[in-house]
Amino acid sequence: MRVRKGNMVIFSLLVIAILVIVALTGQQVANRITLGLDLQGGFEVLYEAKPLEKGQKITASTLSDAAQAVSRRIDVLGVSEPQISVEGNDRIRVQLAGVTDPDKAREILGKPAVLTFRAPDGKKVLMRGTDLKEGGATQDYNENGQPIVSVKFKDPKLFAKYTKEYLGQPMPIYLDKQELSSPVIRDVIAGGNAQISGNFTTEEAKELANLLNAGALPVNLKEKQSFAVDSTLGKESLMKSMEAGVYALLIIFIFMIGYYRLPGLVAVVTLVAYGYLVLLIFSLLHVTLTLPGIAAFILGVGMAVDANILMYERIKDEMRHGKSVPSAFKSGSRRSFLTIFDANITTVIAAAVLFYFGTAGVRGFSVSLITGILVSFLTAVGLSRILLNLLVKSNLFRHPKWFGVKEGEIGEL
Repeated sequence: MRVRKGNMVIFSLLVIAILVIVALTGQQVANRITLGLDLQGGFEVLYEAKPLEKGQKITASTLSDAAQAVSRRIDVLGVSEPQISVEGNDRIRVQLAGVTDPDKAREILGKPAVLTFRAPDGKKVLMRGTDLKEGGATQDYNENGQPIVSVKFKDPKLFAKYTKEYLGQPMPIYLDKQELSSPVIRDVIAGGNAQISGNFTTEEAKELANLLNAGALPVNLKEKQSFAVDSTLGKESLMKSMEAGVYALLIIFIFMIGYYRLPGLVAVVTLVAYGYLVLLIFSLLHVTLTLPGIAAFILGVGMAVDANILMYERIKDEMRHGKSVPSAFKSGSRRSFLTIFDANITTVIAAAVLFYFGTAGVRGFSVSLITGILVSFLTAVGLSRILLNLLVKSNLFRHPKWFGVKEGEIGEL
């Protein structure tokens, strides 16, 4: 049988290309992945939404608005890639990776921040924070150099009306139930501009301006549970997870090559490609990787190996029945496909159900698992068959021993 060197050249080039790409860009891809708070430290809090006013109903729309308001407030903290999820009918879970001051985060996230301008008696509400222009609050300084917050109203005429009506009287300014200041109206203010003073520091004035621009929460958020993860503990968890993953991969590589010989070597190459592609997808889609996600990633490696094993065992069975290597490869790979597909599609369905009903950590696990299964079809099924087909067609490996089949196991020669 004539040896086809061209197939071996293509096989070699493909393997070299895969290994070179992984070696040159793998570290960069891994560094671009966003780590969850359990891996880099941070703060997580679960809120229960309560009515802000008597008679208010907590609806899905209300929860969505509250989640958006929380998201705008997170911008004040300067946190990148926050995880905000609505759970059930009245819960909002917030995960902030990298936060080092949980108390400050808790104060900014849960504060209602309802700004009101009131009549001199302090009871009648004249205007609210919702009457401010978008981005209309800024940190400034008064003529004495003291930090203040300048605000601009959407309707200057309405503000002018109230300053004329209460000329010479105080107009108390409240944030929630706390009186910030009670300035006396000296002149009619026609431009819709006002100043809030309250013995602020510069940081406090900036924070108040940011909160007002972010908007008031449409509900009261009552903290149900929270926890903080120290960055050192997060890094330790990451290192232990990576160490466990490396050991698992080494054991898998040794087993596959030792038991399946040539197909095992192909499986090792496809697993390297599998790991790289999964991490690349995580990076491109800005998936936040958590400990459950790493567990799902390692589980996905096992499932990718399982797909290879199903195909290789079917090929070995065909050889034991006396078929030649090319014939066994063709029929074995074809007959194993449906089994592999059925096994993986059921797992995808289960992972999708977990994502729909699960909390943030469970969703991270399911996203990682679904990604791994889809990529395994490209590598453990598609790439593995391409590489093994090239080896079989090269006619260099026509003896069953290259596939882990002993001569004594073959029924017909």
